[in-house]
This record gives sequence, C-alpha cells and structure tokens, in this order.
Amino acid sequence: MTILFHLEARWRRASDVGRSRVCTCIMKSNPTDFWPFDQPRNCATFTMRQVLEGSEPILLVSHDADDHGWQFIGTSDASMADSKLVCLEEIVRLDPTVLEVADLAPGWQAIRETVGGAWTRREHPPVAEDEK
Repeated sequence: MTILFHLEARWRRASDVGRSRVCTCIMKSNPTDFWPFDQPRNCATFTMRQVLEGSEPILLVSHDADDHGWQFIGTSDASMADSKLVCLEEIVRLDPTVLEVADLAPGWQAIRETVGGAWTRREHPPVAEDEK
C-alpha cells in the first residue's frame, strides 16, 4: 500500500532571527518497505544547492558521530551559502546509489570519484579547533 503524506519542516538561520521558513513536500512512500538507514525517511539532512539542481552528483557522504546526522556533498567545496536542508528520502530519490552506503557507521565518510563508481569508506577526519 502506498501512503501519501505531508512533511513540513521548520528551521531558522541566524540571519533570519524571528522569521521561520517552511519547506513543504508531498511524497509517495510506503513505510513498510525496507529502509536501510539508521534514521527515518523524513530525517532532515544537509546537501548542497548544486546537488538539488542536478548540476553536481553526490560524491561525498558523511554520517556524523555526534548526532547521527547525514550530509550529501557534491563536487564543489561545501559552503553555508549553498547548503540546503532536505529529508533523507528525497536524497535517495535524487540518487538511489546512496543506498550502497546506508550502513555507514557514525563518524565515517564515503567518497567516490564518479557516479556509479565504487565508494571508499574512511573515518571522518578530525575537525580543526577553529572550525568547531
């Protein structure tokens, strides 16, 4: 059975103090289907504007150790100006090959050279003190 549901997410940026932005999407989903990620389908994840627009493929996947969050990065250097918040299921819809790294342990990353290329897994490099 396919269920149609409505997902609404609210978040605030420091530059938008007092205002909230609403992202609404309607997705077809079957919650009884196998889901390999450790987070639910509607979990908020970070990606880049270029990935959402289809101008860059996902070449880096990061699974954060502290909060189990996920990040899906393209070929450009990740910047806050290009960051976007989307649900995990939307990332899978954009690039189903990320399912290959759904079992990535927290604190690890997966990288690849090209779409369809083999993923290489590595521990997340330490974060410099000035970047924390």
